[in-house]
Amino acid sequence: MIKDVCEVPFVDEEKVVRTKTKLTEQNPLDVAKIFKALSDDTRIKIAYALSEEEELCVCDVANIVGSTTATASHHLRLLKNLGLAKYQKKGKLVFYSLDDEHVRQLIQVAFAHQKEVGTIG
Repeated sequence: MIKDVCEVPFVDEEKVVRTKTKLTEQNPLDVAKIFKALSDDTRIKIAYALSEEEELCVCDVANIVGSTTATASHHLRLLKNLGLAKYQKKGKLVFYSLDDEHVRQLIQVAFAHQKEVGTIG
């Protein structure tokens, strides 16, 4: 039987120091918030829909994910507050889109990876 842990203790100090230094220059808590937001079924559906379309109004998003406009608005607001989405008001309608190409790539890569690995857990 193959074990998925080391059988002897060994630490590559150079790699550990280099990686810890790089990590201190980042903000992992904010990155974790992004993934936490996207871990919600409704929000990942919304993010995927926005990755497929240039922009969608709140009513369209609600219909796509099967929710009320109030629920869709709540989720869209959270995505906006985390810098994942942005909105633009046009007359009486509010249109949302992903904040930038990085977010679109993140969503597209996640869905592509899921297709490769199949159903998880």
